[in-house]
Amino acid sequence: MEPLRPLSGHAHLGIPGRPDNIMLATDHQGPKQDDHSRDQMEKMAKRMITQETFDAAVRENMEEFEMDPDEALKDAVEQFESQGVNLNCIIQALPPVSSDGKQEPTHEVLKVLNSLCIVKDSASVQDRYLAAQKDAYPVILSYCKKDVEEQEAVFTALSALAALTNGQPDLLNAEGQQFLLNILKKYKAESFVTRVALTTVRQCCLKHEQNRQDLVKAGILPLLTGAIKQHGESAQIVKEATAALKVMTFDDDVRVAFGQAHEHAKMIVLENNGLKVLIGAAKAHLDNTSVLSELCATLSHLAVRNEFCQDICDLGGLKLIMTLLAEGYEKAELIRQVFSAIRAIAGNDDVKDVVVNAGGVQLIVIAMNRHMNNSAKQACMLMRNLVGRLSNLSQPILDLGAEDLINQYLKTHQDCGDVGKAALRDLGCHVELRELWTGKHGSLTQ
Repeated sequence: MEPLRPLSGHAHLGIPGRPDNIMLATDHQGPKQDDHSRDQMEKMAKRMITQETFDAAVRENMEEFEMDPDEALKDAVEQFESQGVNLNCIIQALPPVSSDGKQEPTHEVLKVLNSLCIVKDSASVQDRYLAAQKDAYPVILSYCKKDVEEQEAVFTALSALAALTNGQPDLLNAEGQQFLLNILKKYKAESFVTRVALTTVRQCCLKHEQNRQDLVKAGILPLLTGAIKQHGESAQIVKEATAALKVMTFDDDVRVAFGQAHEHAKMIVLENNGLKVLIGAAKAHLDNTSVLSELCATLSHLAVRNEFCQDICDLGGLKLIMTLLAEGYEKAELIRQVFSAIRAIAGNDDVKDVVVNAGGVQLIVIAMNRHMNNSAKQACMLMRNLVGRLSNLSQPILDLGAEDLINQYLKTHQDCGDVGKAALRDLGCHVELRELWTGKHGSLTQ
């Protein structure tokens, strides 16, 4: 095997004193203090390079080492990866070439950015990352604010902002947050502008606790529920606004030790009448599986208190969900979210009785049989919640064949190991547990 040839000049990472264009991706807010989060952050803490460094290495291979283009590109990738460089955000393609054959230092994404024509559905992760490196965010935001009075222009600029922030929520600053709030207020009657603004809010709050907290404090929640009420006939807006509400209840930012997911859920329900709004929207879109799935998923995130579970039942939400279970049992994604919703609502013991008395267990088992490959984990968690604190429900569930189904899940779904065994245990079934560690010196047995 030929020894690795160090990349010369700026591209070599092994020399003391790293160059300015080589960065280490480190956590700047402090990760949660648990093993899983530390592992995640350690994986993130890999060497990173700029797009210019990568392009220069490819050119060097072609010019100085006389490699053909494909070989030059492949060699650059292999050399950087061998030195521990993270290339996930690098456009791994040959540097652009002009009509006269000369190499140009500018990728297509930068040309597109200069004319504010970023297309939301076509920009790749690498394109968006490179655009952000080149200060695209302040440029696009300035255009957004400049064109705020012109509806068509603000839609175009806002679409560019939505494309740029997709997967890059750190870009959003206080100025951008205020702009989004202003747009949702100013153009609340305009469906196409509202939809893009909602998409941007959702993207900027995913895996970013600070953005969530800042926007909630600034009053985003009534704007989200208001959008659902005002545009209740629009499936796209209902789905986007519902998804944004759901994201506000996430605890998915590994950089923050304690989030406000529970508090946000309470605010949505108590201060913004969120349960009534969502259940009403579901009744208006009974023929749209995608919207119904999103609504069920969001309800499951809002059922965080005993009284909220009861409110969902009193508002007709449980009856609606049971109807979806009975009539949509062939729709895999819908059933998965229906299982999640019933599991969450069944945290209330009174609701458990309602589910059982309405024939819900039979419907659940039928759906479990139908979707063995899609809803296994949700089904196991649902079964466990149904019998929690009410052991008298175990036998009726077992009589319908639940034990055999869960055992089948355990054989075919690795992610069901813990929840499947927990469900069998709570149902009163025999469960074979393995003692992975006995406290003695040595590694865990596998």
